[in-house]
Amino acid sequence: MRQLDVRRLGTVSYADALTLQRELVEERRAARIPDTLLLLEHPHVITLGVKARGNLSNVVVPPETLAARGVELFDTGRGGDVTYHGPGQLVGYPIIDLRPDRCDVHRYVRDLEDVLIRVAADYGFTATRVPGFSGAWVLDEKLAAIGVRISRWITSHGFALNVNTDLSHFDLIVPCGIADKGVTSLARLQGRPVSMADVMTHTARRFAEVFDAEASEPSEAPEAPGALETPAMAEVASAIPGPSQIGR
Repeated sequence: MRQLDVRRLGTVSYADALTLQRELVEERRAARIPDTLLLLEHPHVITLGVKARGNLSNVVVPPETLAARGVELFDTGRGGDVTYHGPGQLVGYPIIDLRPDRCDVHRYVRDLEDVLIRVAADYGFTATRVPGFSGAWVLDEKLAAIGVRISRWITSHGFALNVNTDLSHFDLIVPCGIADKGVTSLARLQGRPVSMADVMTHTARRFAEVFDAEASEPSEAPEAPGALETPAMAEVASAIPGPSQIGR
C-alpha cells in the first residue's frame, strides 16, 4: 500500500504554492519523500492555463477592475483555460509518483474525479462526470475542477472544490472557457456554510481510498459533515513522458 503524507497548509499565495510544488516534485522524484497531498486555500487569484496564453478573452473585466477587487492574475504551467481560486475553495495538489502501476494520464484524471464525486456523496449530493469536460458536476453546474501537470509520471497541480466560495468571483471570467454552464458549491447546495476542516478530512480519506494509500493524516473522517467557512475550480494538464497539457 502506498504511503500518503497529507499536509494541511491553510492559506497560501499562488506563487508560494507553485514554488513548493516544484520543490516537492524534485523531492518525490528522488524518493526523499512519500506521495504527498497538499490541502490549502488561495487568496483571490485568476489563473491562466496553456489555452489562455496570449489570449485573455475569457477574462471579462479589465486589469484595473481585478486590482480594485484584490484579484491577482497568474500564468501557470497547467492545461486548460482560465479559472478562479479564492477563500472558501479547497485546493488539492497531489505530488505523487504514478509509477509503476498507474501510468495512465486519463486514469489519473478519472481517479481525481472519483475522489471529488465521493466527497460530494459524503455531503448527500450526487455529483457526476460530464462527457467532454473534466471535474465533478451537479447537473450542469461545476462543483469541482481538475487541473494537473504530469512530468515523468510525477504529478503536480491538481483539483479545486467549491466549498464556501463566493461564486460571484466567477463572473470575472468565463470559467474554463465554458460559457454555457454554471458553477456551484457545497455551501450553496447545502444552504449553509460548510466546515473546511471537515471537507479536508473527507477529501484526504477519499483520496487515500481511491489511490490505495495509507494516509498519515487525518486517520478518521468526521462522523458527519459540519458547518462553517468559505471551493472552486481547476483544469487539466498532463505529460508523457515530459510535460504536456490536457484540459477543458
